[in-house]
Amino acid sequence: MNIYPKLIMDALATVRYPGTGKNIVEAEMVEDDLRISGLHVSFSLIFDKPTNPFLKSIVKAAEAAIHAYVAKEVEVEIKVKTLQAPRPEVGHLLPGVKNIIAVSSGKGGVGKSTVAANLAVALARMGFKVGLLDADIFGPSMPKMFHMEDARPYAENIDGRDLIMPVEQYGVKMLSIGFFVDPDQATLWRGGMASNALKQLIGDANWGDLDYFILDTPPGTSDIHLTLVQTLAITGAVIVSTPQQVALADARKGINMYQNDKVNVPILGLVENMAWFTPAELPENKYYLFGREGVKQLAEELNVPLLGQIPIVQSICEHGDQGAPEALDPTSPVGKAFMQLAARVVTQTDRRNQEQAPTRIVELKK
Repeated sequence: MNIYPKLIMDALATVRYPGTGKNIVEAEMVEDDLRISGLHVSFSLIFDKPTNPFLKSIVKAAEAAIHAYVAKEVEVEIKVKTLQAPRPEVGHLLPGVKNIIAVSSGKGGVGKSTVAANLAVALARMGFKVGLLDADIFGPSMPKMFHMEDARPYAENIDGRDLIMPVEQYGVKMLSIGFFVDPDQATLWRGGMASNALKQLIGDANWGDLDYFILDTPPGTSDIHLTLVQTLAITGAVIVSTPQQVALADARKGINMYQNDKVNVPILGLVENMAWFTPAELPENKYYLFGREGVKQLAEELNVPLLGQIPIVQSICEHGDQGAPEALDPTSPVGKAFMQLAARVVTQTDRRNQEQAPTRIVELKK
């Protein structure tokens, strides 16, 4: 049988692109490179971006249309072209980032996000180029902590790719899923959707050159942690806990996750948050509400550094709610504690880089 270009184009004109009402020929999605050789037909389909949600279904529908309207025995070869350059492969996502630090906790409510926010601000105050990713997909808190709830990051075309531009506050570049969802609605996503959203915030954003890229991870261990270690070579982890025994038990699980043979992310050290309470009117007094030096003892037991002990003062909560992290005032007792924490993180990161090989990205075994 003879196959003519019009037969192919008429078949493709039966395939409609969802949402526009146009068929793929009208929508100019069929590239002008149609080749026919006997029963072999090849051509390209053009999509706006490699992550187009209809890409695979349109390719299948185009092939099925040719088999239905031309002949079943036609061998169809469809190439996909995109107007936007594809996302770099895993391992090449953040070429300008020197150190990736995961701030983690075994359980919620221990102040992990407060520590991550203040660590980022303190590092920026020390003169480093800092990025902060709110990877707590289901409970994003960074927009409030940075007084950026109304921020709506925009995309900019850079080298053929539409990249999300991180917002900047207090010298820190920052992105959060909280910028893209309704803050008053629960984020009801399956694990795969959350992981894909996280990959976009990492790989489809213009992070540029950074000395430190801080990841505020969700509490506990989850799919999100797995996505992070499969997407990024994390330089080291900072584990946050309160001195409470129940919190310490969960902190051990978090440490174990990073030290797992398959993950192998070095522990830079532990942070004891809510180490003691100091009332404003009695600045010399310390009240150990959640136990005394439990995290310090755990650090000694595991032979990892204690990076800092952060006291509870009323201003931490107030400044966090107002979007003004304590580290902005390095003269306050808590601000001073966060600046010391940042200095120790720098020291431990430098030591880790000198003494240990770069972290490998975890490969998913099929």
